[in-house]
Amino acid sequence: MGAERLTTQDKAAFFLVIEGLDGSGKSEVSRRLAALLREVIGDRVLLTYEPNDPSAAGVFIREVLAHKIQTSPRALALAYALNRADHTLRVINPFLNSANEQDGMQHIVICDRYYLSSLVYQAVPPLSMQEVWQINADARKPDLILFMDASADTCYARMGKRGGERELFDTNLAVRRGHYMQSIAFLRERDHRIVEIDADPDLPAVLSSVVSALKAHGPGWLGSLL
Repeated sequence: MGAERLTTQDKAAFFLVIEGLDGSGKSEVSRRLAALLREVIGDRVLLTYEPNDPSAAGVFIREVLAHKIQTSPRALALAYALNRADHTLRVINPFLNSANEQDGMQHIVICDRYYLSSLVYQAVPPLSMQEVWQINADARKPDLILFMDASADTCYARMGKRGGERELFDTNLAVRRGHYMQSIAFLRERDHRIVEIDADPDLPAVLSSVVSALKAHGPGWLGSLL
């Protein structure tokens, strides 16, 4: 599945999700890619992220991640699903729906984390992966997911350089990487296009791999910009 090109090569609206463990470099890659594309198509690039603080339940989720409050796995999973629904309704969908292929007004959304993260981090007892998937069933499907596949050692080293307190899910990264592999397989079975990027090298090399993946798996207009 990951090696297939999109069936609609020139769709005007493209929804890209970048995923990975904390410390994998996904946020920096997202920012660099957005900056690269903005040099060419300006404000037709939207960089966003989840959990989305301005959207519903965003502050609640951030406080849980920062260990300021405690809640149940089900409540947290529902909070993420609500945050995603509001984020999609008020931010992602309007931006993508304003694209117009006839006018050459292609738009791209780059989202740092999306529902693959929920399958990884919220599918914990008593919740199954299927249950987490069901509460996110109405979320907009990404056109492509790039998984920044960095080793646990690489992620810990990068987190150590940036300092600060570790959040709720910043531990047991080798185990969480295994959860990512399971969740990626789960989504591929449901017709999702997911490409794994070797994220252990330095940033320029990783960004080059991301660009190559977009040229191979993105719409034609996007490949021509990179």
